[in-house]
Amino acid sequence: MLAQGAGAAKPARPRHKEVNIVISMLLKNLRDEIDATLARDPAARSRVEVAMCYPGFHALLFYRAAHWLWQRGWLLAGRFVSHLARMLTGIEIHPGARIGRRLFIDHGLGVVIGETAEIGDDCTLYQGVTLGGTSLTRGAKRHPTLGNDVIVGSHAQILGPFRVGDGARIGAHALVQSEVPDGARMVGIRARPLAGRSPQPLSEPVFQPYGICENIPDPIARALNGLLDEVTNLRTRLAEMESKQAKPGADGDVRVGAAEPQFANGAHERERMS
Repeated sequence: MLAQGAGAAKPARPRHKEVNIVISMLLKNLRDEIDATLARDPAARSRVEVAMCYPGFHALLFYRAAHWLWQRGWLLAGRFVSHLARMLTGIEIHPGARIGRRLFIDHGLGVVIGETAEIGDDCTLYQGVTLGGTSLTRGAKRHPTLGNDVIVGSHAQILGPFRVGDGARIGAHALVQSEVPDGARMVGIRARPLAGRSPQPLSEPVFQPYGICENIPDPIARALNGLLDEVTNLRTRLAEMESKQAKPGADGDVRVGAAEPQFANGAHERERMS
């Protein structure tokens, strides 16, 4: 009887180990997200402050719970948890979205992440960002996919089922509706790509708050400068053509259009002959 009882108790040990592994992984992921906040926000002073006072971190906690329920078919419960998170934090994350590790939602008020949105690792979203869909087809991919190390500035709108490449920077108030290549910088309405940024090595990441990069060229100013350069070139060519047509007179003066009197005399002779 003792042997049977001991043998029956053995299967419970692997389950206990699995639970411990899951809990340790969960705690590690939470610590990584807190450390990511400390690394990207100079206003954060301690892990305790992040855990207690940062709504972006609270929204991620609610999202993890809602996503766990959603994956197991408890759709209404998942939606209710996400609704509670929206009321408490002002951040709306659909439980069906897929979010990677170390996401940092700074300030976060008004952030909306749709059902089929996907976010990679080490991404940063600021207040008012929308990852929205433009299709009404149920069950289809409707929302964007963000790669790794993407920064989206405040109130930027990324709408549609396309990919934003790794290391991309989306400027504040930009409206993005098409594919974004890796390392691109997008600004304006509609967003236009600027010169690509050189990829940084993973060992020395460079964080750029709000997706702002140094020495960003203004595309409108660049177009105007091109037009001014073209006008300057045309004026130079015109001056060269006028100097070639000019001929020096007998008294040293420059006479332009010396052939005009000859043309006039020829016209008088034709009138006489007629």
